Amino acid sequence: MPDSAEARRARAFLQHAAEPTTPVIAHYIADVGPVDAAHHVADRTAPTEVLHECRRDVSWRSVDTSLQTAAGLGGRFVIPEDDEWPTAVFAGLSPLAADGGALGGPPLGLWVQGDVRLDGLAAAPSIAIVGSRAATAYGEHHAADLAYGLASRGVPGASGAAYGIDGAAHRGALSADGVTVAVLGCAIDVGYPAGHVSLLNRIVSNSGALVSEYPPGTPPARHRFLARNRLTAALTRATLIVEAGRRSGTHHTARLAGKLGRPVLALPGPVSSTTSAGCHQLIQDGTARLVTSADDIIAVVKDGDDAGTEPETAAPADEAGRR
Repeated sequence: MPDSAEARRARAFLQHAAEPTTPVIAHYIADVGPVDAAHHVADRTAPTEVLHECRRDVSWRSVDTSLQTAAGLGGRFVIPEDDEWPTAVFAGLSPLAADGGALGGPPLGLWVQGDVRLDGLAAAPSIAIVGSRAATAYGEHHAADLAYGLASRGVPGASGAAYGIDGAAHRGALSADGVTVAVLGCAIDVGYPAGHVSLLNRIVSNSGALVSEYPPGTPPARHRFLARNRLTAALTRATLIVEAGRRSGTHHTARLAGKLGRPVLALPGPVSSTTSAGCHQLIQDGTARLVTSADDIIAVVKDGDDAGTEPETAAPADEAGRR
C-alpha cells in the first residue's frame, strides 16, 4: 500500500484531472493504484481512454495549493487509505457505477471541513433530510421541526445546504445544538449558495461538517449536485423526503437511497400541493414509508440497533484522532 501522504496527493491530482465520478478513472486506479495512475496521467503515458477524460493543464503545484487551502480552512482530504474512510459504506456504491454511469461509484476521496468523522457519521443512526428548493412554509416548518426533534435526541443529520428544505433542516438541527452535515455539489471553499454562507459557517463551528468530492475552487454545476446525491444517501442510515416534485433531484436521491438498501421516508403534504406530489407518489408506489414525527423516524433508523440503546452522535474527528 502506498504511503498515505503520497496516495493523498495522487488522488487529489486525479480529482483535478477529471470529474471525480468518471468511471474510467476509477477503473484505472483499481488496476494500477492511485500513485501510478496519477503519474501516468501527468506524464501522458496512461491509456488513451483514460487520457481522453483528463485535462491537460493540471499541475502538481495546483494540487499542493488545494491541499494547503483545505488545511487553511481547518479541513482535510480523506481518502480510502485512511482509517476514517467508511469502506463498507462506499463499497456499496460500486453497483451504481454500472447502473448509473458517472453518477455512481465510490468517491476517489472527500474534502471535509469540520469535526465529524466520515466513519462515525456512516455508523451512526443518521438521517438525510432533503427536499424542494422551492419549498412552502409548510415544508420548511416541518423540515426544521423534524430536524430539531431528531438532533435533540442525538440523531445526526445531513442535507445539501440548498435553499428551501435543505436549509430548514440544517437550521432545525443547529437550533437543538445538534450535528448536521452539508454534502455539497461544489468545493468546500466556494460558499454556495451565497445566501447560506453564514449557515455553512455555523454548521462547521457547531461540530458539524461540510463534505465534497470536488477540490477547492470547483464551482457548482447541475451534474455535480446529481452526483453528490448518492453520497448523501450512502453516508446516512435513512433518507427523509420533505416536499418534492414528481421529477426532481430529490426524487433522484430517494431512488438512489432505495437502490443502496436504505429506508426512504416521506412526509405527506396537502393533497392539493404540487410540492408534495413527489412525496405522495413515493409513498403510493411503495418506495417510501409515510412518517409524521421524529418518533416515526427514530423507530426506522434504530431498527437493527441493539435494543434499548440510545442513538449515538457521529464522533468528532478531534476526539477520535483527526488525520
